[in-house]
Amino acid sequence: MSAHIKGSYTGEVSAFMLKDFSCQWVILGHSERRFIHGENEKIIAKKVELALSVGLTPILCIGESFDEYKSNLTMSVIKRQLESIINLHLTSPIVIAYEPLWAIGTGLSATPEKVQEILSFIRNIFITSEMRVLYGGSVNSSNANNFLSMQGIDGVLVGGASLKIKDFIGIIN
Repeated sequence: MSAHIKGSYTGEVSAFMLKDFSCQWVILGHSERRFIHGENEKIIAKKVELALSVGLTPILCIGESFDEYKSNLTMSVIKRQLESIINLHLTSPIVIAYEPLWAIGTGLSATPEKVQEILSFIRNIFITSEMRVLYGGSVNSSNANNFLSMQGIDGVLVGGASLKIKDFIGIIN
């Protein structure tokens, strides 16, 4: 979704266009947008605010790189990624999806216990019962139930496995 209300932004989709197509959700801050398109926390916060203003529920993706993970920087990275959103004084619920970059498309995933710890950290930052927190990052039919059965995890954000019907049905079941 574009960070701009209107204008010519080739390759971007406006928030109003998404609403016109009856979209209810929009994924923002995904690692591909952060790293390939250079979206920073300020741009992502602007998009979250715009999405909420038109009635879309943002799914905000956050997560650390492999080097940050190995250097024990996960919590500081997450806190930094959430700081600009905290300052928005949100009046509508958003969804936070913890997607460690090192797990996206690699077949590696964080342990359910580590995910639970991180999602608890996120909830403590926001302190709201309306917010949902998800895990994404190489979620598949073999590991989805491990995540979904953990306390404090409201769901999973499925990427590549959603393109494989057998895996996706396995996750749904």
